[in-house]
Amino acid sequence: MKSKVEKTENANEVKLQITIEAEKFSEAIKKVYFQSAKYINIPGFRKGKAPMNIVEKYYGKEIFYEDAFNEIAGEAYETALKENKVEAVSRPNIDVTQIEKGKDLIFTATVETKPEVKLGKYKGIEIPKIEYTVTDEDIEKEIKQMQEKNSRLVSVEEGKEVEKGNITVIDFEGFVDGNAFEGGKAEGHELEIGSGTFIPGFEDQIIGMKVEEERDIKVKFPEEYFSQELAGKDATFKVKLHEIKKKEYPELDDEFAKDVSEFDTLEELKNSIKEKQAKRNEEKQKYEKQEAAIKAVTEGIKVEIPTGMIELETENMLKDIEQRLSYQGMKIEQYFQMLGKTSEEVKKEYEPQAIEAIKSRLALEAIIKEEKIEATAEEIDKKIKEMAESYGKKEEEIKDNENIRKYIKEGIENEKAIEIIVTNAKEK
Repeated sequence: MKSKVEKTENANEVKLQITIEAEKFSEAIKKVYFQSAKYINIPGFRKGKAPMNIVEKYYGKEIFYEDAFNEIAGEAYETALKENKVEAVSRPNIDVTQIEKGKDLIFTATVETKPEVKLGKYKGIEIPKIEYTVTDEDIEKEIKQMQEKNSRLVSVEEGKEVEKGNITVIDFEGFVDGNAFEGGKAEGHELEIGSGTFIPGFEDQIIGMKVEEERDIKVKFPEEYFSQELAGKDATFKVKLHEIKKKEYPELDDEFAKDVSEFDTLEELKNSIKEKQAKRNEEKQKYEKQEAAIKAVTEGIKVEIPTGMIELETENMLKDIEQRLSYQGMKIEQYFQMLGKTSEEVKKEYEPQAIEAIKSRLALEAIIKEEKIEATAEEIDKKIKEMAESYGKKEEEIKDNENIRKYIKEGIENEKAIEIIVTNAKEK
């Protein structure tokens, strides 16, 4: 394989001309033929048994060209990038200039490259003073959450009316313009009054009801409601109340501390909460200082970001969203539908965020280069050991993985660059 690179008229763009020897292209055609032969029907031959020259004669010699190209072009393209030290940041635009059996395969790949960055000030930058302290209210809030978690539900006395904070068991059916709508009916539904989980105004109208009472509740769906058929519509819900429950909370005393923790007294539990929150605050301060420092440095750089780089970044962001949604059993198309937007519209909204992420990466890379930062083999091996322990794997399983080592190396160098920025920053 041979390759050469030339600049195009556009900034941050190059064209790679790649030539693959005729013999290698012929081998790819044979490989594709053997992979697809079982699906080919030729009159006079059993399915999948027709020789390659007969198949080419019957369907045309070009029948295997596209698949053969796809078989070898990807690897050739990656090799050409390495040989010519091209850092591609977009998908290549492929143009096949010669494709014929018995001849060299020649194609070009036009691709955008990583842009040059002009660093501004990165030492002595100003960042806002960030400080968090643990308050008594913070501790009480966590204690209350523990108390809430350990509460139990009890039925209220007969004849009592629903109050805010009660848990009600109701049947309901919703109607718009006198017609029942899909998803608007349930039986034995538990609803906490004041939780705000229902349409605005619904829960307020449950207050005052008694067991076995029936009531028509009139509400209006919000204009931004996810179902366009119901958004902004007036609705009536026929509701029947079956049961009223309330939460019974444990006393906040030493016995409570013993029940919910390893501590013997409530004071010890509170001290433990304070220590944990202080550590969380330290991590939060550290993270926010780093974010502020990187943002300040990023604002000072000069760079022209290729459009293809932005497109890839936004696509990766959507892939992350798609993966997170899959854990919840939701498809990304449903997410777009809920937003009432197309994938292209959502991608466009993510562009500013994508640009900031790219600028941050490029700024850190420029500082790493400027400061000659390098991760040592010992540092990389230490991180690999930590990773192996964290994921329950043997070091040997990941130690020789080139991609993992590269990922860890970049992570260490980024951390060192961030440390330089933050250490030299001035808090105002």
